[in-house]
Amino acid sequence: MESKRQQKFAGVLQEELATIFQREGAEYLPNTLVTITKVRVSPDLAVAKVYLSFLNTNETSISIATVNSHAGEIRYKLGARIRHQVRVVPSLTFFLDDTNIYVEHMDKIFDKISRERKEQPDSEDESE
Repeated sequence: MESKRQQKFAGVLQEELATIFQREGAEYLPNTLVTITKVRVSPDLAVAKVYLSFLNTNETSISIATVNSHAGEIRYKLGARIRHQVRVVPSLTFFLDDTNIYVEHMDKIFDKISRERKEQPDSEDESE
C-alpha cells in the first residue's frame, strides 16, 4: 500500500507528465493522444512506473517502445519542471495500461451471454 507521500508525489508526476505529453507528445508520437492513467512510485521516490493509454493508434506496443526509448529525454523535461519540489527526479519506466482493452473484452463476453439467453427458449414455459 502506498503512503500519502508516495500518492502525493505520484499525483505531481502524473500532472507534470500529462502536460509534457500534451505540449510535446507529438514529437514522439505524431497523431496519437497519450493519456497517463496511473503513476506508481517506489517508497524511496526514486523509481516511477507510468501507465499510459493511447488513442488513434493500432500499434500500442510500438507506441510504448517509442516512449520508453525517449524516457531519458522525458525525465530531463520533467526534472526541469519539478526541480524545486524534489531532491531526485525519479527514473521513469512506461507501461501500457490495458484496462480499456480488458473492459472491451468483458463487454463482448457479456453481450454474447445476453444474446445466447435471448435465443434460448424459456424451459419454464415448456413445462407448463
